[in-house]
Amino acid sequence: MTFYDGIYPFYPLQRSPFIVDISLLVVILVFSVLAVSFILILPGIRGKSRLFWMFRIIISLFIGVVLVALNFTGDWAEARVKANATYKSFSNAVVSAEVGLHVGLYGINITLKGEPVSQINETINYNEIFRWSSSVDEQYSDALERGLPNPILYIAEKFTRTSACGLIYQYRYSGRFASANLWTAFCCWLVANILFSMPVILYAGYMMIATAAFIFFSMASFSTIYNVPQCDFSIGAESLRTDYSHSFWIALATGLLCTVIGLVVVLLDCLFPGRMREAFSVGVDNEDDECHTGEGYLNSGFLEGVIHDDIIQMGNSALPQQITTLTRL
Repeated sequence: MTFYDGIYPFYPLQRSPFIVDISLLVVILVFSVLAVSFILILPGIRGKSRLFWMFRIIISLFIGVVLVALNFTGDWAEARVKANATYKSFSNAVVSAEVGLHVGLYGINITLKGEPVSQINETINYNEIFRWSSSVDEQYSDALERGLPNPILYIAEKFTRTSACGLIYQYRYSGRFASANLWTAFCCWLVANILFSMPVILYAGYMMIATAAFIFFSMASFSTIYNVPQCDFSIGAESLRTDYSHSFWIALATGLLCTVIGLVVVLLDCLFPGRMREAFSVGVDNEDDECHTGEGYLNSGFLEGVIHDDIIQMGNSALPQQITTLTRL
């Protein structure tokens, strides 16, 4: 007896594959709202500066969302292989599937997708996360209790503390240092945006160069995972070996973009400081500027009354002085 879609009423519901990380989705939504908000105020900017402001907002928000999102992506390094592998322990069933290892700054994702997805009366579509924030050994024990497929357990076992590979130590600390450098780059990006709205454009360029530097530091920190001896991941007759993936190359492109922006701003500010301040709608108070007042109208009746009162007050103050002089004589 089953309900709709073959779901049994007295057993756990069918598993659904992992789609997207919630933290990454929140970051994208927040920056999307900011982008829409800034774009809505663009019609209030007149002249040719409207295009410059639109370009500036889009580039700045792109750099910001990349710096935050890279902390939550799981594809700094990846490896995929198609192989025929034993599906479960104590079973002779062999499945044809694609096995994937996705390395992020927060942990690893191990995927297993059957080709086709439905085999041996089961849907084979797994995406398991093992995070550095908690004990990988405990997560591995939990995976054993849940009876996950052999390829997933085999790869996850390589990242436990008891494994001879010792991958957990290098991967965890590399991810932490890379994440710390990315958050520092994000802080530099915030300071640069503040300085761009002040008459210190030169220092804003320096902060963009600092942002690029910390992005490159994060890439160097993550690259240290290849300093340890590479373990052999054998899935069936195939081997699995990780290589740099999308997030790493996006970080490289963003770092180069920040470098170009910083160098161009510094160079133009040294050559044309006045035009740069005009382009960014900032200025410096000039002590030589003269204060001019416009033409106006005065109430002649009020002015005559004020002058008459001043004359009376002056006369009253002079009278005691005259009396004092006559008394002395």
